Amino acid sequence: MAVIANQHRSHTVIDDSTTPVTVFTGFLGAGKTTAILNILKRVNPEYNIVLLKNEFGDAETDSALVRESHVQVTEMTNGCLCCVLVGQMKRALEEMKEKFHPDRIIIETSGSAFPAPIAWQIREMESSGFHLDAILTVIDCVNFCGYEDTSYTARLQAQYTDLILLNKWENISERQLDLVVDHVNDLNTDTPKVKINAGTGVDPEVIFGLDTSLFSLAERESAASEVSHGHHSQEIDLIEVVRKWTGDSAQLISSADFVDLLKHLPSEDVYRVKGLVRLSDAVADEADTPAATPLAADVSVSGLLYIVNHAFGRYTFTPLTVNAHQHESVLARLTVMGNGLRMYLPQVQKAIDASDDEISCHWAH
Repeated sequence: MAVIANQHRSHTVIDDSTTPVTVFTGFLGAGKTTAILNILKRVNPEYNIVLLKNEFGDAETDSALVRESHVQVTEMTNGCLCCVLVGQMKRALEEMKEKFHPDRIIIETSGSAFPAPIAWQIREMESSGFHLDAILTVIDCVNFCGYEDTSYTARLQAQYTDLILLNKWENISERQLDLVVDHVNDLNTDTPKVKINAGTGVDPEVIFGLDTSLFSLAERESAASEVSHGHHSQEIDLIEVVRKWTGDSAQLISSADFVDLLKHLPSEDVYRVKGLVRLSDAVADEADTPAATPLAADVSVSGLLYIVNHAFGRYTFTPLTVNAHQHESVLARLTVMGNGLRMYLPQVQKAIDASDDEISCHWAH
């Protein structure tokens, strides 16, 4: 397995007015948000990092998780940042620089984003004080060999990167990890591969200051053929659920039914379920039954609003506390992503008790 032997530092002269930008890519559910949060924990608190996130669908789940960690975040929703939102990204970066004066900006793309248009946009903004420092790809070691065969974007993400971060490697055997690395090496032999350690992440010194040479403006025309602006809609089925809460406790979604749904969604078809859901009882991550935490009287009426994050069969529930008042009318705002989701639509609809007009579907083609 390739490793970084010597820290590669930037050869570009960057003055104090220039903000370096690090771009994280990786397929749906690879663990980009968690990897970033663990990196931020290891950075000097005086080093000001601002995060720009692109959410696929309408449920701003990962952004809510980041805010729970009290990190400043700006999100873009309903589209692939590498395509329709590139112009908005320019405005967002300029506003972030002016408002927060960051020492560094981290961009987390959606799982369906090819980084080339993002990189070109940043390079075009060099005169405005931005410098593309690195493009990093997070690989889900548990599931990569499955989605690599079906996702053109996942293969491109592994091919065009400065550093490959191997995530969830602790959850597979050494033999399985060797197979994953072999698959990755088939796509990209030369790029260093580094393990992400659960809980502690990657040393920031490893990923900052790489001074990427990828996606120069000079090569944009020849490389543009790699970018298909319909790639995410072609590869991914999308189910979105939006239910409003009127304050009636009878509306609350059954915790047992919702957990049962997550436990029985097959990981080979359902890549992600993320969003906000107001449940009738307290729940625990991947528990067999709802948690036995007693509910206060007022909570039993209003339920508990959770950030749910399900990726390839594993799920977490995080109570929403930051800016919770902004979501008082939310009963459910969920996005389901995967392949062949038509057959699972009735299960989703039943568990959330959603009517047809509360669900929208976008099928891969």
